[in-house]
Amino acid sequence: MIYLRYAIIVVVAYLLGNISTGVIVSRLVAHKDIRSSGSGNAGATNMLRTYGWLPSVLTLAGDCLKAVIATLFGKLVGGEYGMLMGGVAVVVGHNWPVFYGFKGGKGIAASLGLILVTSPLIAVILAAEQVAVVALTRYMSVASILSALLYPVLTWVFYPHDLPRLVASLVVGALALFSHRANIAR
Repeated sequence: MIYLRYAIIVVVAYLLGNISTGVIVSRLVAHKDIRSSGSGNAGATNMLRTYGWLPSVLTLAGDCLKAVIATLFGKLVGGEYGMLMGGVAVVVGHNWPVFYGFKGGKGIAASLGLILVTSPLIAVILAAEQVAVVALTRYMSVASILSALLYPVLTWVFYPHDLPRLVASLVVGALALFSHRANIAR
């Protein structure tokens, strides 16, 4: 029975991740698909560069909110393991949405939603790191890559005996690094 619950969590969370806030907002604002502009990414950074701060903030908030909902749904249906499964699945759905040809965002805002639910203090630390790194370097990708590396480290520091939480943080960090592979190569 618990495996059926976990399967439901993963499917529902993945499908929630498929809701592309960037695509929706760009179609409302400019009657275009954000993925055909700028970097081709459906995330908040490309929205900022292409359409400005308000569409970017709406995209960030929407992507974060869907992850919060998926993570809380996972916790409600499947407890702590379900929470982590829902959080990881929503990030996967955000990055590779089946309904958008597997072309989504890079998962940073969705990851923030997961981290807000599972580890609020870590979310605050990573948000502060993002602001500081962007202020210093002017590169969001550098801040995101650093967050992807820091998230598992901070999880290990704050939750040293919580193996499922550590594994989830490693997976989410790896997904973010994989999504930023072109930025890393540059």
